[in-house]
Amino acid sequence: METTDVTRAIKAAISVAAWLDLPVHAHDAIVLHNSNKLALRLSPCDVFARVAPAGQEVAQFEVELAQRLAEVGCPVCPLEPRADPRVYTRDGFTVTLWTYYEPVTPHLAPGDYAKALEQLHAGMRKVDVRSPRFTDRITEAQNIVADPARSPELTDADRAFLSGRLASLRRAVHDRGAVEQLLHGEPHPGNVLNTEHGPLFIDLETCCRGPVEFDLAHVPEAVADHYPSVDQGLLDECRQLVIAMVASWRWELGDQFPNRKRFGKECLRLLREGPPWPTLDKAIRRLEGP
Repeated sequence: METTDVTRAIKAAISVAAWLDLPVHAHDAIVLHNSNKLALRLSPCDVFARVAPAGQEVAQFEVELAQRLAEVGCPVCPLEPRADPRVYTRDGFTVTLWTYYEPVTPHLAPGDYAKALEQLHAGMRKVDVRSPRFTDRITEAQNIVADPARSPELTDADRAFLSGRLASLRRAVHDRGAVEQLLHGEPHPGNVLNTEHGPLFIDLETCCRGPVEFDLAHVPEAVADHYPSVDQGLLDECRQLVIAMVASWRWELGDQFPNRKRFGKECLRLLREGPPWPTLDKAIRRLEGP
C-alpha cells in the first residue's frame, strides 16, 4: 500500500478493535508486512490484523476457510477469539482479526515445515469448499502478460517469451493428470509462523485446487525433500510455473512488491537460464545478494 493508504488502513484497524472493546493504542500499531494487504500487530490487545482495500470478497472466503480448517485440526493461525469471526469494514477497507503469536525463532527446521504442510494438506482433504483451481491463477498471470496496458514495461520480446512459457507449462502440468486437492496456494516461508505451538500457516486467501507439487514449488528445496511421495518431474514443472507466474505479477502496473522490476527481470533470466530450477527463496537471495 502507498503511505497515505497505510495511514488510513491502520486507523481502520484501530477503529475496529476499539469498537470491539479491545485495548489498542494508535502509537502501538506495528506494521509487520506491507504489500497489496497490510499486516499489523495491535497492542496492548495483541491482535494480528489484516487490512485490504474493500471489494475483495476473498476476505470472507479466508475467514470461513480458517474456521473449517481449524475444526479439522489443521495447523493454521486461528481467528481472534475475542471478536466475531467475520470481515469488518471501515473507511473503504476490510479488516480481519487473528490471534497474534510471538515468533519463537526465525529458523524453522525443514522437517518440521514439511510435516506441518503435510498435516495441512491432510486436513484440507477433509474440507469440502468451493475454491478456484490453480489454473485460474495461471490465467490471471496470462492476462497480465497479454495486456500491454497492465504490463507496459514488459518488452515485446519478453512478453512473447513469458506468454509462451506460461502456456507450455500450463499444458505440461495439466497433461500429467495428477490428483488434485485443496492447497494453500502460496505456503512460502513468509506465510508460515514458527510459534511455541509449532508451525502455523497464514494468508489462506490464495487457497486453490491443484496437485500438492504446486504448493511444494513455493517452499525451500530442503522442505520439499522431507515431503513424502513427491513427483519430481511435476515438481520441476511447477517450480518453473511459479517463477513464470511471479514474473508476470512483478511486471503488472502498480505492483507494490519491493524491487519489483529487478525481481521481474531476475525471474525472466532464471526461466531462460534453464535447469536446475531454483525455489523462490533462492531467487530472492540471488536478488538481494550476499
